Amino acid sequence: MENINQNNERYYSAKKQVEEIKGFYGNLISYIVVNIGLVIVNLMTSPNHLWFYWPLLWWGMGVVFHGLRVFKYMPFVTKDWEEKKIREFMDKEKGNKETWE
Repeated sequence: MENINQNNERYYSAKKQVEEIKGFYGNLISYIVVNIGLVIVNLMTSPNHLWFYWPLLWWGMGVVFHGLRVFKYMPFVTKDWEEKKIREFMDKEKGNKETWE
């Protein structure tokens, strides 16, 4: 039974990671398509006043951070980090209650 639970846990963890990667690539494709459109609109309507680089820059930073989180280059913003912190606080709370009992 333990082995089945571990397999299920690994399966759901892997599935979640695949969904996060799909979400990142969806975000990346949207970023590319929308910003190509913004560049075209900007150059067609007001080529003397370039503004397309602002959404390109800010959304681009969001895409970069999204990629870093999804591909585990920012471990402090992952669900694993959150779960570890939650367990840490729960253990600390449990320790505090045991000392007062």
